[in-house]
Amino acid sequence: MSTVRDRVRAETIDGIKACARRQLAVDGADLSLRAIARELGMVSSAIYRYFAGRDELLTALIVDGYTALADRVEAQEGAVPRDRPAERFTAVGHAVRDWARAHRAEYALLYGSPVPGYAAPAETVAPVLRMTRILVEILVDAAGLGLRPAPVEVPERLRRDIVAGLAVVDRAGVDPALFARGFTAWASLFGVVSFELFGHSVGITDDFDALFAVQLAGLVEVVGLR
Repeated sequence: MSTVRDRVRAETIDGIKACARRQLAVDGADLSLRAIARELGMVSSAIYRYFAGRDELLTALIVDGYTALADRVEAQEGAVPRDRPAERFTAVGHAVRDWARAHRAEYALLYGSPVPGYAAPAETVAPVLRMTRILVEILVDAAGLGLRPAPVEVPERLRRDIVAGLAVVDRAGVDPALFARGFTAWASLFGVVSFELFGHSVGITDDFDALFAVQLAGLVEVVGLR
């Protein structure tokens, strides 16, 4: 049972993170704990009762970001029948883009340039793996339906690495060649979203919805989901 002290602490932490997200939108990942404390009316030393430093606060924002993104993706992908892998991948794509457009600064923290001097700790792995599991489940179900992309050669060392990685998400039986092609489409999905958000698609068209739909359809074909 939470006490008043626990609730006050949780509310303060939420306030610190909300302020940090506002900083992300203005200054990127160059967070200033002193500025956050000033905005919240705290003495600068008080913020260290909640976060040991910038890196710990960044980690909290990263975990929150991946969790929120995975929640959105799981909800939209989960609404599609399991025997429609192409539609499921398409739902994932739209969920990623919609979340990214609504949370640009947080998306940039997750998928933009690495933060100088910051190394993500192990606690960020679990929320990231939620996203990976979504892709793997789609690939597994597609293979079960007999849908497979054209074969691709996977060098033995890479094959072993993929098998080891799939074991982490409890899918050791997935064909490494299928995963390699699926991961190519997965990386491309975030690439096209990043191109749009960071202004690299400017000059191609003003209809980014149509462009994304065409790109997403192409990625579905890459994985062999039709």
